[in-house]
Parts: sequence; structure tokens; C-alpha cells
Amino acid sequence: MEGNRHTRTHDHDHDDARHGHEHGHGHGHGASRSARLRHRFAHLVRPHSHEAVDKVDAAMETSREGMRTLWISLAVLGATTVVQAVIVALSGSVALLGDTIHNAADALTAVPLGIAFVLGRRAADRRYTYGYGRAEDLAGVLIVLTIAASAALAAWVAVDRLFNPREITHLWAVSAAASTGFVGNEWVARYRIRTGRRIGSAALVADGLHARTDGFTSLAVLLSAGGAALGWRVADPVVGLLITAAILLVLKDAAREVYRRLMDSVDPALVDAAEHALRGVAGVLDVGQVRMRWIGHALRAEADIVVDTRLTVVEAHELAVAAEHALIHAVPRLTAATVHIDPAPSAGHDPHAALAHHTERPEALSVAAERIVR
Repeated sequence: MEGNRHTRTHDHDHDDARHGHEHGHGHGHGASRSARLRHRFAHLVRPHSHEAVDKVDAAMETSREGMRTLWISLAVLGATTVVQAVIVALSGSVALLGDTIHNAADALTAVPLGIAFVLGRRAADRRYTYGYGRAEDLAGVLIVLTIAASAALAAWVAVDRLFNPREITHLWAVSAAASTGFVGNEWVARYRIRTGRRIGSAALVADGLHARTDGFTSLAVLLSAGGAALGWRVADPVVGLLITAAILLVLKDAAREVYRRLMDSVDPALVDAAEHALRGVAGVLDVGQVRMRWIGHALRAEADIVVDTRLTVVEAHELAVAAEHALIHAVPRLTAATVHIDPAPSAGHDPHAALAHHTERPEALSVAAERIVR
């Protein structure tokens, strides 16, 4: 039974995961009748299937939600850019022209992210065995670079205005256009960030943060127009430098979000939830190492559990199914889990001795095994 692995992919809605703590252990070996009845009742209330042919692909649904967010935000930013462009033509404001170009560029950042969402829908193949979800993370890198370029551009323009002040005319129109740009970008930012966090897309969150930087740029135009109205010609460059600092703070947050995703970082609370769910499965004597990683906006997990050596292969497989089922319900956005079965070691016997010269077994599993022996 040593080394027995059970792998199955389950796609599920985020809401399905929320009720797993109550019944994730209901399918374990020797589970009580009351636990099975509770689980069946929960499925009647919120029915879902664990067979791919009987369910809606949740990854596809979240991709559609991401695409819908991109299209709506693109429309809002497009309308904002048109309004600003009209006022630029009327006022001749160079500052507003730069902000208009900036907003148009922000709208176009939806293109690489949209391509990433489309690629993420492609099924895994023999070359890309985990699918194409990582395309989102690559799009996130492009967005971070775009934010960095925005900061550099804002700094350059601000320094240039500081040494070469320019007169701003039609201040009322410039102020109205700047206000429109700020409101439009902030709305888009909140919409993208909210959707990105709901579907687990770090790239969409980063794109929302990018929209927020453009809102700050629009606000700078508004503040500089107010300063110009008061006769302070250096208001534009000074405010521009302050906005550059704000953009750099947003850049730090976006870069951290994308970096953590690329480095397979997950919230430790998710690991705690997974370990708690596994320990609640009847027949699991202890839990070894639990690993998780994001692939696009979906999670995958690997877990080691210790079981009784007297279990048959069939019983061990059933226990692996129960453990995986518990993980599916306990961890939001988890779409696949690999459960590794380890027999409880006897005194003086290491079931993984043959692998000792290749790799060291995880310390967490070794400690779990020692507890079983004691």
C-alpha cells in the first residue's frame, strides 16, 4: 500500500467550498450514519457533482467573469477617454492630454489580461500538463511593468513642468475632465480588484491597482488646475511629483501580489483549513505535509496522510477519496488534490527507506510518523 496515490480533479464553485467544514469527513472509512445523512442533506440543499461530465467548469465560469469585468471596465475607460479628448481639443491643455493618453493606455492593458483569460480556458495537454492558467501571472508581470512605466512617465513630466512651467487655460473644462477621469478610473479599479479577489486572479487585482494609479494622475490634473487658478504656476509639477510617489506605493502592492503568485505563495490560513479538514476524516491517523499552489485563479493541492497498515488497497483508496473530498469542500477555489497514503510505521521500520538516498522525507511527515509509533 506504500506510495499509493489517488488523484482526481474536481471543479467547484466558491460557495460550495464554504460548507465543507461541517461534512468534509462524512465519506471516510467507518463514517457514522449521522455524518452520512448530514452530508446527503447538504448535497440536497446545495447539489453539486464530483464528475466532470455532470458539472459546469468553474474555471471556465471564473474566466467568463474576468472577461466580463474587463469588457465593462474597458467600456467605462473608453468613455472617460473620449470625454477627456473632447475637452483637450477645446482647452489645449497639455496636462490633460497626457492624462487622456494615460487613460487610453490603461484601457488597453485589458488586452493582455483578456488573452490570458482565453488561454486559461484551454485544456491541459502533454506539454502543459497543468494547463495554461499561468498565462494570467505573465499578464500580471506586464501590468506591473506598465505601472512602473506610468510612474517613470509621471515623474519625467513633473520634473519637466517644474523647470518649464506652462500656462493652463479653460480651467473649468480641465477640472471637469480631470474629475471625470478620476471617478472613471477609481470605479474601474474597485470593480477589477473586487472581481480579481473573488475569482483569485492576482493579475486582475494588479490591473485594478493600475487603474487606481491613473485615477491619481487625473486627480493631479485637477489639483494642478486649482493651483493654476490661484496663480501658483508650479502647482502642476509639485502635485505631479506627489502623485508619482503615490503611484510607486501602488506599484509596490501590485508587484508584491504578482511576486507572491509567481513564487507559489498561498494564505497560511488555507493550509490550516486543509490540515483541519484532513484530521477530521475518519481513518486518518495523522497528517504530513500539505502543499498548495495557484495556477491562474485555481488552486491545486498535495497532501500526505498516515493510515492504519491493516487497511486493504480498496479501503485505503476509499479513505483517499474521503480525504480529497474534505479538501475540496474546505478550501475555496481548490480544483484538484493529490492525496498520498502513508502506512503507520512500526518501531524500527521506515516505509520510505528506499527513497532515503534520493530525497529527505518532509519533516512534518516524519514527526507525524513518530507520534503514531509512540
